Amino acid sequence: MTPILLIEDDQRIAALTKKGLEEQDFEVSLCYDGAAGKEMAINNPFDIIITDIILPGINGIDLCKEIRVLKPDLPIIMLTALGTTNEKIEGFDAGADDYLVKPFELRELVARIRALLKRAASSKTSDSFLLRYEDIELNQHTKIVKRANREIDLTPKELKLLEYMLQNPERVLSRAEIAEKVWDTTFDTGTNFIDVYINYLRKKIEKDFPVKLIHTKPGMGFILKKG
Repeated sequence: MTPILLIEDDQRIAALTKKGLEEQDFEVSLCYDGAAGKEMAINNPFDIIITDIILPGINGIDLCKEIRVLKPDLPIIMLTALGTTNEKIEGFDAGADDYLVKPFELRELVARIRALLKRAASSKTSDSFLLRYEDIELNQHTKIVKRANREIDLTPKELKLLEYMLQNPERVLSRAEIAEKVWDTTFDTGTNFIDVYINYLRKKIEKDFPVKLIHTKPGMGFILKKG
């Protein structure tokens, strides 16, 4: 059984979610505050963390950041009633892999969990850990990004976006595809978080470099290509 840590201070939601996940053959441990959740996450071999944002002790954003320091590859899903673009970006910047807005359907949560677990397993078994295009390089083991041998600091979500673009160079990637493959979610046309992250990434990997690599194809999406 897959061990999951659920950190949720609403005991009714926690109990219902735990019951539903256990019916899907997951092994769920419950925690009701951020500080205790951090200890459990760090000291136990969970395969995935599901956490609310508004928590006593340590909020979900800070909790995610602190877990990321010690367990950078541990998948994290955030559950929250906050669903605006800025709040999603804050969660992704903290290191969350996915973001589910309350109220949610259990089957959607299960689908997100399985997608993250599949991606994590694929990453562990992959033989190729260096992705390169032109003068940019991403080491999938160390998570170090370099352009022209100059190291570039990216947030976890910026890194995953770049990783997917490096895996699919010179191909137009739609917003819907990026949402599905990078965020494991359906693209919400009411928010612009993908465009926001594309702009963040552009500023970091193209600043001080004469050749632009990320291009917008109006009405279609984005492409990684030279010139």
